[in-house]
Amino acid sequence: MAAAERLVRTRGYSAISYADLAEAVGIRKASIHHHFPAKADLGAALAIDYTTRFGTLLEAIDNDVSHALARIERYAGIYESSVQDGMLCLCGMLVTEMQTLPEDVRIGVRRFFAHQLAWLTRVLAEGAARGELRLVGKPETAAERILSALEGATLVAWGMSDPGVVARATADLIATLKI
Repeated sequence: MAAAERLVRTRGYSAISYADLAEAVGIRKASIHHHFPAKADLGAALAIDYTTRFGTLLEAIDNDVSHALARIERYAGIYESSVQDGMLCLCGMLVTEMQTLPEDVRIGVRRFFAHQLAWLTRVLAEGAARGELRLVGKPETAAERILSALEGATLVAWGMSDPGVVARATADLIATLKI
């Protein structure tokens, strides 16, 4: 799974094959087909696993950090680390191929983004209620702006070979939320 995720996050879903994965892991294609009969099965499993692991990171942020702006900064750090590691967000990469993905993979991608937006909306609403940040408009809209900015910043950073793009976008986002 880790090798498949890395391949998708660096090449894209349609650009990898079971032969690529077998070579990366050092096993036969038949072994992969045993666990994932179709590439769609692998893609759906990757989206589920990634969403679950990302959810664990969000829980850790909630447990470790109480201030809303600090939570948003930590959240953005996940995206920055991804680019520094030479990869895009798995679901960010998958969404670029959304129209050609199998339905189960599309469902997984949508679930990932819905989970991110729900978490961000909650953090923003709680932060605004506690007076920790300033919102213009609804928390849901601010959550969409943050997620869109970070996903977009990772694409630009990757295209420009400049991980600093994400840090600068994060600083700008945080500045708009500061009281």
